[in-house]
Amino acid sequence: MKQVTLQVNGMSCQHCVNAIEKALKEVGASGKADLSAGSVTVEFDEAKVSLEAVKEAIEEQGYDVV
Repeated sequence: MKQVTLQVNGMSCQHCVNAIEKALKEVGASGKADLSAGSVTVEFDEAKVSLEAVKEAIEEQGYDVV
């Protein structure tokens, strides 16, 4: 399993956190969004999910991965 922490712009409330964490589950990753830090720590199996797919899942929810 690979673990990365991504900086994410645009999160402002608990709904944002829930949307991102749900989107990550849908692509086969698990994540913990930290609203105050503006980051998401993601754990995923590189054999099944690419980092690009993880970023796209977050961006599709309307947030910017920087």
